[in-house]
Amino acid sequence: MMFPMSQTAWCDRSETAAALIGVSAVFQSIGRILVCLDAEFRVVHASALLAQVAGGETAGSVLGKPVTELLGNDLFAPTGTLRQALEKGEAREGWRASMKTDHGSCLMSVTAAPFLADESGICDPRVKYIVVMRPAEEDVSIGSAAPTVFYGMIARSASMARIFSLVQNLQASDATILITGESGTGKELMARAIHANSARRRGNFVAVNCAALPGELLESELFGHVRGAFTGAVRDRVGRFELAAGGTLFLDEVGDVPLHLQVKLLRVLQERTFERVGESHTRSADVRIIAATNADLRKTIADGRFREDLYYRLRVVPIEIPPLRARREDIEPLAQHLLARVTARYGRQLRFSPDAIRVLLHYDWPGNVRELENAIEYAVAVVKGQTIHEEDLPIEVVAGREPVLAVPAARTSNDEAASLRAVLDANHWNRQRAAGALGMSRTTLWRKMRELGLAT
Repeated sequence: MMFPMSQTAWCDRSETAAALIGVSAVFQSIGRILVCLDAEFRVVHASALLAQVAGGETAGSVLGKPVTELLGNDLFAPTGTLRQALEKGEAREGWRASMKTDHGSCLMSVTAAPFLADESGICDPRVKYIVVMRPAEEDVSIGSAAPTVFYGMIARSASMARIFSLVQNLQASDATILITGESGTGKELMARAIHANSARRRGNFVAVNCAALPGELLESELFGHVRGAFTGAVRDRVGRFELAAGGTLFLDEVGDVPLHLQVKLLRVLQERTFERVGESHTRSADVRIIAATNADLRKTIADGRFREDLYYRLRVVPIEIPPLRARREDIEPLAQHLLARVTARYGRQLRFSPDAIRVLLHYDWPGNVRELENAIEYAVAVVKGQTIHEEDLPIEVVAGREPVLAVPAARTSNDEAASLRAVLDANHWNRQRAAGALGMSRTTLWRKMRELGLAT
């Protein structure tokens, strides 16, 4: 749809802006939003179509503001993936990211490139970068070669794309959600994304680790207490349910809640009321509950340690985050994203070599994203040059096996030597074949052989 020139774009109405207005109209006619940025990544031009997609006066209100206010820090903060590429003169096509809107957010397909200004001086000289967007739902398929950045999470797998789409669809819902997944998959990050994408986003997000406190302290932590309720209760205390009023309460490791507290939690979910410890006054619970666990709650129910009725009250909307080994296509974009974040703290610019990426893709990541981040922290700490090679990664990652935990160093060394010798024996001490079996280079294998006294 075409618009009169006065409505085509929100921008400076100078002669140099006329060309951008015309270009914006062209993009708008095919359903694309054009946003132009200056060298500081502030918005100097935005299509009026932006207001139609985002609501309100979004197009006009973003002028002069950092693009991070529109598309978030993950892409356009100084350590953001797209910003780093643009500053290197590179373009990126078809990334997915959440755009802030009046009603929460909208998942958009984002293409960004440096602006190659002509020498005529027709276009606005402030424009250094252009961003072209369209609703991601217009994409033909779920999951693509370009990653999706979603409230601090990054993925390109179809399984995670479906979860992101589900969270988008839950914007108007206040339903209780149960997030399951192995340790380190990002369950709290997902809960924060759900909160930020909900009608309660202006309220507090309050997190409680239910496994970190014994039952009597957890009860007070959740519901609060009145003075004199128990020894040491010298004053009234507000609990997490009250602190989260109007917002979201995140119950992490909910499978560890004691049975007597499960009864009280069930009442909150059923009646939306609770009492502080030591009082009879009933209080209302204006809070949305998101729970998470890495335990198999069905087995816990069978063992008599978790109430079945509470399980179904929590599991109104189930979200299961798959482990990293089940979505290996997410490993490389995650690693690149985490590397940018880690190196920013040290003021360094590092990159992965192809052999390092191959090792990262080969490993099963039993600790999931948390373990991946730790491995990258390790590599950044030990690398000598500007490129991270496989020998800079933790040995268990390079060897493609889980680390041996809680074992004395001498025994660990002996076990490692025995394991390595077994592989060498199986390959008749042919280092090329042994290195291939271990998923490492010959150089790394030779270094490990020397360290373990196996070099001949």
